[in-house]
Amino acid sequence: MLAIDLDPQASLTALHGIQPELDSVSSLYETLRYDEERQPISTVIRPTNFPNLDIVPASVALTSRDPSEGRAFFTRISKALEEVEDQYDIVVIDCPPQLGYLTLTALTASSSVLITVHPQMLDVMSMSQFLLMLGGILQTIREAGAEMRLKWFRYLVTRFEPTDGPQKQMVGFLQAMFPEQMLEAQMVKSTAISDAGITGAIRAVHL
Repeated sequence: MLAIDLDPQASLTALHGIQPELDSVSSLYETLRYDEERQPISTVIRPTNFPNLDIVPASVALTSRDPSEGRAFFTRISKALEEVEDQYDIVVIDCPPQLGYLTLTALTASSSVLITVHPQMLDVMSMSQFLLMLGGILQTIREAGAEMRLKWFRYLVTRFEPTDGPQKQMVGFLQAMFPEQMLEAQMVKSTAISDAGITGAIRAVHL
């Protein structure tokens, strides 16, 4: 399995014990750049502490990606993955928390989308806005000469507190609204995961 950190904040990268700016390791930026210093994605892949899990680190340099290249920009990740697609059964791309050009590039390269939802009203409203904006941007992507070929969307409830009445009601509402798209299991909120980021007890955990 290959994990690609596409978020310039590089949280997924840091949780795996990698700090691109301090450790002098190459990041996804080197694969997406357009100049003569571009590197194949195989050269930036790093192993993790988990068996059969590799990662492509992120860095703050990803904020400088220029979308002016049209179709070449939107298909940059999918083209890069062609080099290693026979080496991995699953490739997971961790996107930034907004519908920007990096996220659109990831969606163009993807066959499926998993959206995490915190079961509170503001978070659900934000998710709805995301989907509305995505629908409007699809035409822009097509005009640039690229396409999204997504097979499915699924929603996963995270940071769920089963003893919280309003959250339980919100989960029920979501399951009623999206009976086919909502995953049945929820990720329960756990202080153990939060504490691990401070104590170093867990070197890498992400969903």
